Amino acid sequence: MTNRNHDADVAFIKALAELLNENDLTELQVKRDYAEDDSLNVRVSRKPPQQIFAAAAPTQQPMSAAPASTPAAAPVADSGQTDPASDPGAVTSPMVGTVYMQAEPGAPSFISVGTIVAEGDTLLIVEAMKTMNHIPAPRAGTVKRILVDDGAAVEFGAPLVILE
Repeated sequence: MTNRNHDADVAFIKALAELLNENDLTELQVKRDYAEDDSLNVRVSRKPPQQIFAAAAPTQQPMSAAPASTPAAAPVADSGQTDPASDPGAVTSPMVGTVYMQAEPGAPSFISVGTIVAEGDTLLIVEAMKTMNHIPAPRAGTVKRILVDDGAAVEFGAPLVILE
């Protein structure tokens, strides 16, 4: 590889790192083929900001408690119980990508709150690197909550749906 290609590769990696930060992603992986026996395989990752997510929930709780302190005590307790990541019925994202709630624009959604699903039924799609990955129900149940919006970016391990 020439020095000029090396400089271009460094610039490419820096651009990937900026893309990672701008879109609040935890990981990107790209393979660039230059010739039959010459390629660049890059993986850029960072530790997800878990503490920032955990700090965001307590910030919202006092705001809801401000108008009426006595009635708001119950929602604060509910917030601890409804932490989506710790819910036993949580279905998490197996990858970083974009969520789609239906097979194609204009089509009906795979699920809605109250939908009864069988094990293996498609709950939603996560697009990663132009590949549509159907996310199956890990078990039969009823959709209790949908935690993501159509077109939203998700991280690896992010809770998507809660099955009851």
